[in-house]
Amino acid sequence: MDLKEIQNLIKFVAKSGASEVKLEMDDIKITIRTGSDSETTILQQMPVSQQIPQQGAPVVQPAQIQPAATAAAANTTIEDSKYVTVKSPIIGTFYRKPAPDKPLFVEVGQSISEGDVLCVIEAMKLFNEIESEISGTIVKVLVDDSSPVEFDQPLFLVDPS
Repeated sequence: MDLKEIQNLIKFVAKSGASEVKLEMDDIKITIRTGSDSETTILQQMPVSQQIPQQGAPVVQPAQIQPAATAAAANTTIEDSKYVTVKSPIIGTFYRKPAPDKPLFVEVGQSISEGDVLCVIEAMKLFNEIESEISGTIVKVLVDDSSPVEFDQPLFLVDPS
């Protein structure tokens, strides 16, 4: 199981609403616990006694999880299709305020116009202002303040109407 599959599993569990999921395979043991706003993942690398899977042993494939994930994603896509997603242009740490003692750049329900600063992303000790490329209304903030973000990760949903 590679890192991408583990990340997809964490996202699936977080969206499913389950409080805890345990997955044990030949060489890895994963426990994912979700709480109020935080999620904890415990990975343990087990010593591999045999590299070749046994004939009768069931093997968990990501494809077995996909139908439920696809159905959940389809519902979200239909619901969010009228909104424009603002995505992260860089990897770094997402901040909703210019400084801890300052107000938020934008809030849910606030109207924005092209060029407005939505947030900052810190990368290598540089704070990069992320500006809106569209006008509209902020519908949802998809990332918690002070959390790490990936390249092309959705940050905001904007209603352009």
